[in-house]
Amino acid sequence: MNKPDSLRVHLLAAIPELKHNPDRLLIFIDNGKIRCTAAAGLSFEYAYDLQIILTDFAGHPDSVMLPLLGWLRVNQSELLVNLDKSAEGIKFEADVIDHSKVDMSLTLPLTERVIVKKQDDGTFNVKHAAEPQYTPYEQIDGPIQVFADGVMIAEWQSPQPTAAVALASAHPQRPANE
Repeated sequence: MNKPDSLRVHLLAAIPELKHNPDRLLIFIDNGKIRCTAAAGLSFEYAYDLQIILTDFAGHPDSVMLPLLGWLRVNQSELLVNLDKSAEGIKFEADVIDHSKVDMSLTLPLTERVIVKKQDDGTFNVKHAAEPQYTPYEQIDGPIQVFADGVMIAEWQSPQPTAAVALASAHPQRPANE
Protein backbone atom coordinates (compact mmCIF):
# COMPACT_ATOMS: atom_id res chain seq x y z
CA MET A 1 0.00 0.00 0.00
CA ASN A 2 1.39 3.35 -1.05
CA LYS A 3 -1.14 5.96 0.10
CA PRO A 4 -0.30 5.92 3.85
CA ASP A 5 3.35 6.81 3.17
CA SER A 6 2.35 9.37 0.54
CA LEU A 7 0.01 11.10 2.98
CA ARG A 8 2.59 11.02 5.78
CA VAL A 9 5.20 12.71 3.56
CA HIS A 10 2.64 15.30 2.44
CA LEU A 11 1.49 16.19 5.96
CA LEU A 12 5.03 16.37 7.34
CA ALA A 13 6.01 18.76 4.54
CA ALA A 14 2.84 20.88 4.73
CA ILE A 15 2.31 21.39 8.48
CA PRO A 16 5.01 23.48 10.17
CA GLU A 17 4.44 22.02 13.64
CA LEU A 18 4.90 18.47 12.33
CA LYS A 19 8.14 19.40 10.54
CA HIS A 20 9.66 20.02 13.97
CA ASN A 21 7.89 17.10 15.71
CA PRO A 22 7.34 14.29 13.15
CA ASP A 23 6.98 11.70 15.92
CA ARG A 24 3.63 13.32 16.83
CA LEU A 25 2.12 12.00 13.57
CA LEU A 26 0.96 8.38 13.85
CA ILE A 27 -0.70 6.43 11.03
CA PHE A 28 -2.60 3.14 11.32
CA ILE A 29 -4.51 0.98 8.86
CA ASP A 30 -7.79 -0.46 10.15
CA ASN A 31 -10.58 -2.60 8.67
CA GLY A 32 -8.48 -3.68 5.67
CA LYS A 33 -10.10 -5.68 2.90
CA ILE A 34 -8.99 -6.98 -0.47
CA ARG A 35 -11.51 -6.76 -3.31
CA CYS A 36 -11.00 -9.11 -6.20
CA THR A 37 -13.24 -10.58 -8.86
CA ALA A 38 -13.05 -14.01 -10.41
CA ALA A 39 -11.58 -12.46 -13.56
CA ALA A 40 -8.73 -14.25 -15.32
CA GLY A 41 -6.11 -11.83 -13.96
CA LEU A 42 -4.67 -11.29 -10.50
CA SER A 43 -5.49 -7.57 -10.21
CA PHE A 44 -7.20 -6.45 -7.01
CA GLU A 45 -8.00 -3.46 -4.81
CA TYR A 46 -7.05 -2.65 -1.25
CA ALA A 47 -9.82 -1.00 0.79
CA TYR A 48 -9.09 0.22 4.31
CA ASP A 49 -9.64 2.93 6.88
CA LEU A 50 -6.56 5.06 7.38
CA GLN A 51 -6.36 6.48 10.87
CA ILE A 52 -4.16 9.53 11.38
CA ILE A 53 -3.38 10.54 14.95
CA LEU A 54 -1.74 13.83 15.92
CA THR A 55 -0.58 13.89 19.54
CA ASP A 56 -0.09 17.06 21.60
CA PHE A 57 -0.96 19.13 18.52
CA ALA A 58 -0.79 22.86 19.23
CA GLY A 59 -1.65 24.11 15.75
CA HIS A 60 -5.01 25.14 14.37
CA PRO A 61 -7.13 22.26 12.94
CA ASP A 62 -7.29 24.14 9.60
CA SER A 63 -3.54 23.64 9.25
CA VAL A 64 -4.23 19.88 9.08
CA MET A 65 -7.55 19.82 7.24
CA LEU A 66 -6.52 22.00 4.29
CA PRO A 67 -3.39 19.99 3.35
CA LEU A 68 -5.43 16.82 3.87
CA LEU A 69 -8.12 18.04 1.46
CA GLY A 70 -5.43 18.97 -1.06
CA TRP A 71 -3.97 15.46 -0.85
CA LEU A 72 -7.41 13.87 -1.15
CA ARG A 73 -8.19 15.91 -4.28
CA VAL A 74 -5.34 14.10 -6.04
CA ASN A 75 -5.31 10.73 -4.26
CA GLN A 76 -8.93 9.89 -3.32
CA SER A 77 -11.08 12.55 -4.98
CA GLU A 78 -14.38 10.70 -4.69
CA LEU A 79 -14.37 11.56 -0.98
CA LEU A 80 -14.78 15.18 -2.08
CA VAL A 81 -16.97 14.98 -5.20
CA ASN A 82 -19.32 12.06 -4.45
CA LEU A 83 -22.08 13.39 -2.15
CA ASP A 84 -22.70 10.01 -0.51
CA LYS A 85 -19.02 9.40 0.16
CA SER A 86 -18.28 12.96 1.25
CA ALA A 87 -21.09 12.89 3.83
CA GLU A 88 -19.53 9.91 5.63
CA GLY A 89 -15.97 9.95 4.30
CA ILE A 90 -13.70 12.06 6.50
CA LYS A 91 -14.23 11.56 10.21
CA PHE A 92 -12.36 13.15 13.09
CA GLU A 93 -12.24 13.32 16.86
CA ALA A 94 -10.26 15.56 19.17
CA ASP A 95 -9.39 15.30 22.84
CA VAL A 96 -8.65 18.72 24.30
CA ILE A 97 -5.60 18.38 26.53
CA ASP A 98 -5.47 22.02 27.64
CA HIS A 99 -6.17 25.38 26.04
CA SER A 100 -3.23 25.02 23.68
CA LYS A 101 -3.05 21.33 22.67
CA VAL A 102 -5.24 18.51 21.39
CA ASP A 103 -4.89 14.89 20.45
CA MET A 104 -6.64 14.64 17.09
CA SER A 105 -7.70 11.52 15.20
CA LEU A 106 -8.84 11.50 11.56
CA THR A 107 -10.21 8.47 9.73
CA LEU A 108 -10.32 8.20 5.93
CA PRO A 109 -11.75 5.34 3.85
CA LEU A 110 -9.11 4.75 1.18
CA THR A 111 -8.73 2.40 -1.76
CA GLU A 112 -5.76 1.46 -3.94
CA ARG A 113 -6.01 -0.42 -7.23
CA VAL A 114 -3.26 -2.92 -7.96
CA ILE A 115 -2.85 -3.99 -11.58
CA VAL A 116 -1.12 -7.33 -12.11
CA LYS A 117 -0.19 -8.16 -15.72
CA LYS A 118 1.40 -11.31 -17.09
CA GLN A 119 4.47 -10.54 -19.19
CA ASP A 120 5.54 -12.31 -22.37
CA ASP A 121 8.20 -14.24 -20.44
CA GLY A 122 5.57 -15.63 -18.01
CA THR A 123 6.46 -13.36 -15.08
CA PHE A 124 4.00 -10.92 -13.55
CA ASN A 125 4.36 -7.15 -13.24
CA VAL A 126 2.65 -5.33 -10.35
CA LYS A 127 1.69 -1.65 -10.65
CA HIS A 128 -0.34 0.53 -8.32
CA ALA A 129 -2.71 2.46 -10.57
CA ALA A 130 -2.77 6.23 -10.30
CA GLU A 131 -6.05 7.88 -9.44
CA PRO A 132 -7.99 9.56 -12.27
CA GLN A 133 -7.31 13.30 -12.28
CA TYR A 134 -9.54 16.28 -12.94
CA THR A 135 -8.83 18.64 -15.81
CA PRO A 136 -10.36 22.00 -16.75
CA TYR A 137 -13.33 21.84 -19.10
CA GLU A 138 -12.38 22.51 -22.68
CA GLN A 139 -14.03 25.74 -23.77
CA ILE A 140 -15.86 25.72 -27.09
CA ASP A 141 -16.24 29.20 -28.55
CA GLY A 142 -19.21 30.19 -30.71
CA PRO A 143 -22.20 28.15 -31.79
CA ILE A 144 -22.14 24.37 -31.60
CA GLN A 145 -23.53 22.56 -34.64
CA VAL A 146 -24.03 18.80 -34.85
CA PHE A 147 -24.35 17.07 -38.24
CA ALA A 148 -25.40 13.54 -39.21
CA ASP A 149 -25.03 12.47 -42.84
CA GLY A 150 -24.51 16.09 -43.88
CA VAL A 151 -27.73 17.33 -42.24
CA MET A 152 -27.62 19.61 -39.20
CA ILE A 153 -29.52 17.87 -36.41
CA ALA A 154 -28.84 20.30 -33.54
CA GLU A 155 -27.44 23.78 -32.90
CA TRP A 156 -26.93 25.86 -29.75
CA GLN A 157 -24.72 28.58 -28.33
CA SER A 158 -21.82 27.40 -26.20
CA PRO A 159 -22.10 28.37 -22.52
CA GLN A 160 -19.87 30.98 -20.91
CA PRO A 161 -16.57 29.67 -19.55
CA THR A 162 -16.55 28.49 -15.93
CA ALA A 163 -13.96 27.35 -13.46
CA ALA A 164 -15.44 23.84 -13.54
CA VAL A 165 -13.40 20.68 -13.92
CA ALA A 166 -14.12 17.21 -15.28
CA LEU A 167 -12.78 13.79 -14.45
CA ALA A 168 -10.50 12.66 -17.27
CA SER A 169 -11.40 9.21 -18.50
CA ALA A 170 -10.36 7.12 -21.42
CA HIS A 171 -12.67 6.99 -24.42
CA PRO A 172 -14.26 3.53 -24.70
CA GLN A 173 -12.68 1.45 -27.42
CA ARG A 174 -14.50 -0.85 -29.78
CA PRO A 175 -13.64 -4.53 -29.62
CA ALA A 176 -11.15 -5.54 -32.33
CA ASN A 177 -13.72 -7.77 -34.10
CA GLU A 178 -16.12 -4.89 -34.96
